[in-house]
Amino acid sequence: MERDATVCVMGEDVGHYGGSYKVTKGMAEKYGDLRVLDTPIAENSFTGMGIGAAMTGLRPVVEGMNMGFLLLAFNQISNNCGMLHYTSGGQFKIPIVIRGPGGVGRQLGAEHSQRLESYFQSIPGIQMVACSTPYNAKGLMKAAIRSENPVILFEHVLLYNLKERIPDEEYICNLEEAEMVRPGEHVTILTYSRMRYHVMQAAKTLVNKGYDPEVIDIRSLKPFDLHTIGNSVKKTHRVLIVEECMRTGGIGASLTTAINENFHDYLDAPIICLSSQDVPTPYAGSLEEWTVVQPAQIVTAVEQLCQ
Repeated sequence: MERDATVCVMGEDVGHYGGSYKVTKGMAEKYGDLRVLDTPIAENSFTGMGIGAAMTGLRPVVEGMNMGFLLLAFNQISNNCGMLHYTSGGQFKIPIVIRGPGGVGRQLGAEHSQRLESYFQSIPGIQMVACSTPYNAKGLMKAAIRSENPVILFEHVLLYNLKERIPDEEYICNLEEAEMVRPGEHVTILTYSRMRYHVMQAAKTLVNKGYDPEVIDIRSLKPFDLHTIGNSVKKTHRVLIVEECMRTGGIGASLTTAINENFHDYLDAPIICLSSQDVPTPYAGSLEEWTVVQPAQIVTAVEQLCQ
């Protein structure tokens, strides 16, 4: 916002309250009420306002207090945000970022535990990225703001407390590039967001058992970085996908299709995809845990793949 006066933020409680997870803490005092705009509880209205602002030269960052609430703005995101560049014959660009917390938290209940990646992935004209570390959260956010395309940035409700030393100097992350988290030889594990940490927890057990997993944080949910993914598949010949998205129609399903279409000849075993169960997320903590992929399941899946 210091670098570019056209960047503004809007959403519920983003101003003087500092956001529900304090992502915009102190920004209203620094940049004023017009650039850090508190909105009514009306996602369809302020998302549409953000898209209109992007059409006329601003670079809005629209926060959904919870990603589940953005379902109220689905018409604006799909019919306006994703399509207006095309339907206007290129007259309008929509340089907007739509971001907010999602995923399964700690007993937040079904409506506040949504994973909307699968809802938005089929909308033409929209890019989707998911951050997983403080480093890539900053780098992807800056890249998304500077992009000429509409970008949905998925943050995870349980990752806001992560701390990491990040560079003082300028950097951005490529919006279409996966991150090699751990090189390996035996199996490619593709994941993103919070599941990165479940995978790395499982990787320690797998290494102790003699396996050498390659872990890739895909980061770009649309489009997929098939260059990085493909090179890994050609090396390991086995693929495990681990996601928190729902099993039916999720990111894992799309990724499975993309790998089968492009790298089928390199696979020595069928792709395994571990996803959340197709049920509303229970409020009870023990039941909630059962609906989400756990490290022990990842270990078992790799053992099955490498038999």
